Amino acid sequence: MKKIFIKDIKERDSVTGAFLVVRKETGISKSGKAYLNLKLMDSTGEIEARVWDDAEELAKGFNKNDVVSIKGFGVAYQGGVQLNVTGVKQLPEGSYSLRDFLPSSERDQASLEAELDSILASMKDRHLKALMDSIFTDREIRGRFLMAPAAKAMHHSYLGGLAEHVFSICGLADKVAGHYGSAVSRDLLISGAMLHDIGKIYELTYERSFDYSDEGRLLGHITMGVELIDRKLSSLPEFPRELAVLVKHMVLSHHGQLEFGSPKRPKTIESIILSYLDDLDAKVNTVRALLNGKSSDGSNWTPYQRLFERYIYTGMVPSHEEVQDPAAKKTEPADDNGPGTMSLFK
Repeated sequence: MKKIFIKDIKERDSVTGAFLVVRKETGISKSGKAYLNLKLMDSTGEIEARVWDDAEELAKGFNKNDVVSIKGFGVAYQGGVQLNVTGVKQLPEGSYSLRDFLPSSERDQASLEAELDSILASMKDRHLKALMDSIFTDREIRGRFLMAPAAKAMHHSYLGGLAEHVFSICGLADKVAGHYGSAVSRDLLISGAMLHDIGKIYELTYERSFDYSDEGRLLGHITMGVELIDRKLSSLPEFPRELAVLVKHMVLSHHGQLEFGSPKRPKTIESIILSYLDDLDAKVNTVRALLNGKSSDGSNWTPYQRLFERYIYTGMVPSHEEVQDPAAKKTEPADDNGPGTMSLFK
């Protein structure tokens, strides 16, 4: 069991614990001495680390993606904390659980499986249900789907993240289909939500650290997803050809724009909805992660976010009771916007 986690490491802390090595590079200092540039990971995050002494000798004892026992201490570095490492030792297989070292969904496997089966059971179109069942009752696909992250480093980048992302979109899709009624095929939209990222179960590797497979780098998850669907469709001879085209179109177009990696732009109402829901869920997950982070300077703002091209406000929204409290209104100080008002942008 791990006894110290990255999120708890502070400047001047003496650190002895187990971590996953996700980067291992050799560098040369200004004095001409070799050092090791490491990135260490556990289920709570990542931390930069350096080995300054005996770097070449210590480097022989471990590799990237090994779980190692580290001795070192925390130092201030570029507004955060970095580890200066004085000792590294590879840990033997079986002496640790990888879930201690990779970020994971807060939901357990049973909960994710139950939601998957509930979504499959809700489908009424017999052809689409047959396709979904053929894919998600395949033991290998099912296991990978429930384990995979949704991305290497962006949204839902943790074990079980792909399933969480897909299920969230399915929940949104169900509401949107109900809102627009017969104009939208609910089961087709759900099928697109379930399958839009299915290629990621093979595009990404997640047995050790999160990375891309060779096939993933060469083909990408959109191509791999369509190939998987085609394989399953070959065992369903009664599946309507036009419906198959519509399903695959949603996978091919779900990034929305050609410059975002979609081979095709969305051209059906279901594919248009899916592309917006996919983008919405990914961005909301990213913002929620920012809101859960701690500001190093105690401010109500994140650092500048290149993804959004803006800063994100992390302060608390006042509750209804606080807004309605007469006493609070009487004691609220005035600001530059006039008496009795409050601005987020002082």
